[in-house]
Amino acid sequence: MSVRGWLTDCSKGDNLGLYWRLFFRRAQAKHSWTRHVLTFCLNRMAHRHGGYIGNGAVIEGIPTLPHGLHGIYISRYAVLGADCWIYQNVTIGEVQRKAPRIGRNCLIGAGAVLVGDIKIGDSVKIGAGAVVCSDVPDGCTVVAPPARVLPRRCAHDLRQPPGLD
Repeated sequence: MSVRGWLTDCSKGDNLGLYWRLFFRRAQAKHSWTRHVLTFCLNRMAHRHGGYIGNGAVIEGIPTLPHGLHGIYISRYAVLGADCWIYQNVTIGEVQRKAPRIGRNCLIGAGAVLVGDIKIGDSVKIGAGAVVCSDVPDGCTVVAPPARVLPRRCAHDLRQPPGLD
């Protein structure tokens, strides 16, 4: 592939591998000038993709972004667990320098908004368009509007009643 083709793929959001390599390298940088240069490059790349990931955001592992960074805003105070799926136009915002802490294996649907000092548990599914501003326990599903939590289903709830075989 030519350099021009590679740059076009990067600017469209088709190849975020370089972005994540630079993101994690910035966290390991020892010199401030190296961090500043990497921050500049990351901000330019994110801007070209149409998204923003804050300088101090803590991200464990590489999240799956099926639509690239298009419209995704992640606050610099946010903490994101490993193996999360984030769809387009998601906002993980802050209120008074406090942002959500999101657990592992979460799915955040298109257009969802998570704001404030909240904790999202592990294996939580947040539906498209949900506005979440309170804690969500592990394994639940949040749907909207208005946002409401659907409790997780236990194994005995999934069995069929007798006589329906």
